[in-house]
Amino acid sequence: SRAVLLHQVSKHMSGSPFSKSKGGVEDACFHPSKPFLLVATQRHVRIYDLATRQLEKKLNPSAKWISSIDVHPGGDNLLLGSYDKRLCWFDLDLSTAPYKTLRSHKLAVRSVAYHKKLPLFASSSDDGSVHVYHRRVFADLLTNALLVPLKMLKGHSIVDHIGVLDIAFHPTQPWIFSCGADGAIHLYCS
Repeated sequence: SRAVLLHQVSKHMSGSPFSKSKGGVEDACFHPSKPFLLVATQRHVRIYDLATRQLEKKLNPSAKWISSIDVHPGGDNLLLGSYDKRLCWFDLDLSTAPYKTLRSHKLAVRSVAYHKKLPLFASSSDDGSVHVYHRRVFADLLTNALLVPLKMLKGHSIVDHIGVLDIAFHPTQPWIFSCGADGAIHLYCS
């Protein structure tokens, strides 16, 4: 199905507020502070306003196949991973095109994640590695964001050309969990 279903737990209701999406849905997430739903299809990210049930913005990452998205806890930036080895950083207030595109992985990027409290983000790939970056977003709108590679974490074995499937940060500590196609879950502590 190409429909995105929303479930309202308080009313025990489910529904599809939008028409069928244009392409297969790869990932979806909520905006942390606004009533927005971000839906990633194969080539685009669409941002829907849930209050008005209208399309708010369409992002064009110029990626061949999007794999995952995550929204910065402040709500102004979006991180996008793709199967064509790209990691795209969007400034949602600035443009519909990526602010920065990083190509640090050798194979497909499977998952991206922001830390909810610390200025960190990470990406995982089929090359069996997890890359951790420091991010700094300035309050001054004229100053560009700063993205600095910190560490490349290895430890997963590649099985059938698939490496690290997913990553998640600890809510308060600078720790990252990763799970791979090798059936292992790793915890990396700094």
